[in-house]
Amino acid sequence: MTNRLELAGVISKGPVRRQSPAGIPHCHFVLEHRSTQVEADLPRQVFCRLSVVASGQVSTQQTQNLALGSHIKVSGFLAYQTSRQGEGKLVLHADNIIDI
Repeated sequence: MTNRLELAGVISKGPVRRQSPAGIPHCHFVLEHRSTQVEADLPRQVFCRLSVVASGQVSTQQTQNLALGSHIKVSGFLAYQTSRQGEGKLVLHADNIIDI
């Protein structure tokens, strides 16, 4: 089954770097996307915010220069994450991050 997403935007929250109890580095941030897309042959303004996590080598190598306001393109897979308060959300687990 396919689970692949590529999204470009601006970092609107974070990045926050942490390490898991197992010693794996993680970088969490929120990506904000705005664009015009064509739907039913009409232009449509699109806006979304998506939580992103980069782990392991991706976190170490590709997030070192990220800052609030960075323009980037992220690709990876989507997974559902439940917080300690029981709130669920989709999170993009990045395996590639590039500056644009």
